[in-house]
Amino acid sequence: MITFYVAAVILMLLVLAALLRPFFWKAPAHHASRRQLNAAIYKEELAKLDKEQSEGIIDASTHDQSHAEIRQRLFQDTSEEDGIATLGSPKKTIITLCIFIPTVAVLMYLWLGSAEQIAQTGTHQKVAQQDVEKMVSALAAKMEADPSNLKGWAMLARSYKVLGRPIEAEKAYDRAGAYLDSDAQLLSDYADVSASNANGSFEGKPQVLINKALKADPNNMMALWLAGTAEYDRGNYIHAIGFWEHLSKLIPPESEDAKMIQGSIMEARGRANLPPVSEKSQPLAKSVSSTKNISGLVELNPELKSRVKPDDIVMVIARAPGARMPVALMRARAADLPLRFVLNDDLAMTPDALISNLSEATVEVRVSKSGQAKAEPGDLYSNIQTVKVGTANLKVIVDQVRP
Repeated sequence: MITFYVAAVILMLLVLAALLRPFFWKAPAHHASRRQLNAAIYKEELAKLDKEQSEGIIDASTHDQSHAEIRQRLFQDTSEEDGIATLGSPKKTIITLCIFIPTVAVLMYLWLGSAEQIAQTGTHQKVAQQDVEKMVSALAAKMEADPSNLKGWAMLARSYKVLGRPIEAEKAYDRAGAYLDSDAQLLSDYADVSASNANGSFEGKPQVLINKALKADPNNMMALWLAGTAEYDRGNYIHAIGFWEHLSKLIPPESEDAKMIQGSIMEARGRANLPPVSEKSQPLAKSVSSTKNISGLVELNPELKSRVKPDDIVMVIARAPGARMPVALMRARAADLPLRFVLNDDLAMTPDALISNLSEATVEVRVSKSGQAKAEPGDLYSNIQTVKVGTANLKVIVDQVRP
């Protein structure tokens, strides 16, 4: 505290010294008076007038008249008070500054907070951090004494995550065990921590946790984001788009998160060589999708169930008859089968090819392990059905395997 006050006084004195310096250290000045300047000017004019007379430029009468006028102006100008600027007494200014500066400094100090208050604020922050650390340490000790308390391990894991200690957080999540299985948010946090400890890789354990989180809650926003990120990192851009588009429908459209997700979707579409979705077409798509669509149910032939894994990608595809480009594409996981679907303009691949513009469309389903648009050997698929746009309760059975 003493150091602070000494430094404040020294700083204030330096400011006063800088402001008062002109009053005590005056620079020497050598100025000619205004009378002297006027006399020199008029003397030069008189000499010029005499020279013009001697050269015959003007006659004697003109010379005498001009000479009289110049002498009269010279007398008037040199009779005025000297114009050299003088500095008045600085005493009042010095006193004012010496009172004003310290007063303002003290008032600002009292208004913004004293050094003691500032120090106490920093101390309180340190104490708060120390208190949190002590509480977490106490909880960790309690969990070691009662390792069967799975809920406590989950709480400890989240505490470690908040404190930025991902390694300890993952270990605590490991010990939470089955308590996490039905909580999509905890599973998503667990996956995030696990991926962080794996240098950002989602392979293996993080992906398993993401899948479990989506099974517990298909609309969990963090799980959808992580799932899309994992697929993007693998180069499965279309699959990533599917997760992120699902996520974007759960977030207010004008929020910063929605803008960020749309940016990620646009980047993924670019990498997948898909044309960008026109913003102008979106309101139209939403206005007609509720009436001009095709809906129904996808089922898997029980005999092929052993060939499908929960993470395989189910693609429900609608096309214009005879065309290759889909007018609507819905993606889901094989774990969601049997799957109800609605194909509408919200699922359009391009703004120029909309299902609402068709009277009929072909519908087919493919189950892919890679999620790529191109069919591959080992994919499961259904027969192609041609139906009218507006059909509801369409039943599609996946019962064939691509050789």
